[in-house]
Amino acid sequence: MSSAEEERSLPLPERWPRASKFALSACAAAVAELVTFPLDLTKTRLQIQGEAAVRRDGAVAGQAVPYRGMLRTAAGIAQEEGVRKLWQGATPAVYRHIVYTGVRMVTYEQLRDSVLGRVEGESFPLWKAVVGGMSAGAIGQFFASPTDLVKVQMQMEGKRKLEGKPLRFRGVHHAFLKILSEGGVRGLWAGWVPNVQRAALVNMGDLTTYDSVKHFLLLNTTLVDNSVTHSVSSACSGLVAAVLGTPADVVKTRIMNQPRDKQGRGLLYKSSMDCLIQTVQGEGFMSLYKGFIPTWMRMAPWSLVFWLTYEQIRRMCGVSSF
Repeated sequence: MSSAEEERSLPLPERWPRASKFALSACAAAVAELVTFPLDLTKTRLQIQGEAAVRRDGAVAGQAVPYRGMLRTAAGIAQEEGVRKLWQGATPAVYRHIVYTGVRMVTYEQLRDSVLGRVEGESFPLWKAVVGGMSAGAIGQFFASPTDLVKVQMQMEGKRKLEGKPLRFRGVHHAFLKILSEGGVRGLWAGWVPNVQRAALVNMGDLTTYDSVKHFLLLNTTLVDNSVTHSVSSACSGLVAAVLGTPADVVKTRIMNQPRDKQGRGLLYKSSMDCLIQTVQGEGFMSLYKGFIPTWMRMAPWSLVFWLTYEQIRRMCGVSSF
């Protein structure tokens, strides 16, 4: 058998390992995203309400905030806009995770195994895991930033309708085209800096924590590489990711949702740092943790669903455990 024939006879995960891991992680992320998406919508609405820059920009002073707290926000969306609206923006969110999760997972494994030199069966220095996780998250989010922009803006359409404002988009593809026509290609990457910053922090919590906790448990306890170990590791990663990522997520959401001029420049915030300063000065430091509970409550089940699904899909397809 020639080398070409021998290569063709190999299973797909061995012939195209990176492409296979990209596809497997994208499938697992799509499942996790659809299951937990209503919490993401709730979190986005909480991060926008009470925005100091909007009040200064001409909104009615003292206007009542329609929802307070996670459960009342979710209930208000369901009652006033319909239960289906809890999944408004789910399509670009799934698009985003296909790109974001696929790129970050492949990048992290490549950095961890080839660049940072992890040896199977040995402890992996935490600083290397941090470098790998932050780098992978930043790279993945940069490529996925346009889909995240569309997701955030579509999530706010229901609120605009309740306020009597005209809807901006007819659908996902119309949103992409409108943003592109108004701001050019650069407009699709509006808010990419805080987006990448957030992703780096979240992945320091998610990827780094999951990988470090999992292999610590395998090396130092009687636990084996099964669903119990995966569940414990994912619970830790979801909590750390929420704590580290929520402030950057608030800034990212506000920058992406702000109105823009014809050149695509934001009318409320000049930069992510300007948004951070205005938010803290106008609303207090804890405003950076608006939406923390739904963020955490979403990240915990998201991490659980994703990691369990991803590990099982890898095993079924003959790919080694993460």
